[in-house]
Amino acid sequence: MLQNEITILNTTATDLTAIVALYDQVIKLQSENGYRVWNTIDRAALKHDIEKGWHYKMMAEGNLLCAFSVQFSDPLIWRQRDLNDGLYLHRIVTKPAFKGHKLFKEILAWACQQAMQQKRKFIRMDTWAENEKLIAYYQSFGFKFIENYRTGNSARLPIQNRNLHVALLELALP
Repeated sequence: MLQNEITILNTTATDLTAIVALYDQVIKLQSENGYRVWNTIDRAALKHDIEKGWHYKMMAEGNLLCAFSVQFSDPLIWRQRDLNDGLYLHRIVTKPAFKGHKLFKEILAWACQQAMQQKRKFIRMDTWAENEKLIAYYQSFGFKFIENYRTGNSARLPIQNRNLHVALLELALP
């Protein structure tokens, strides 16, 4: 297990190469293991998230463990449910060497704290509708299944999020 404190920090422009490499590594590994995966990570959207301060990295002992994006609005996927009351987690990836360290628990604790500071009522996320194992994993943290939804082909969505069949999941905050 990791011995030092885990920190979650904003990703910076100087991290872009390492972050893209992490996404590429995870996409390749998941594809080789027969999971449904994105074809690629939208580098322009990733760069935009970094510039806006919406992309984060989890670090420990000098190692990049995870990366993810946060939004406070997601009308293209959450439509009528997007009432300025949620924090949306997107594009969570864990470096394969750190799988099994229950790092999502750390991301979720951090996200809950951020959401409560922003007076948000929910943590929301989406994942592949066909990945029952991953849906069950998120449900083990208290997320409720809301619905399956097929995303559109809007240029406002990152390339990897277009035309996907996703399960929408929501965690109500106390």
